[in-house]
Amino acid sequence: MASKIKVTQIRSRIGAQKKQKACLSGLGLRKINNFSVLENTPAVRGMIKKVAHLVRIETAG
Repeated sequence: MASKIKVTQIRSRIGAQKKQKACLSGLGLRKINNFSVLENTPAVRGMIKKVAHLVRIETAG
């Protein structure tokens, strides 16, 4: 696994559940096409799993 991953928001947070909105904020995502480069940790992977339908994941090498 890569040590860093790039997470890009591809869908709107409008209509998402409260916990999903909190996960997006925790990942540092605010708008569509906004991205964050994060450490690949179990905590980050768990947040990504909650909002997998709203984000795209890539390796940041």
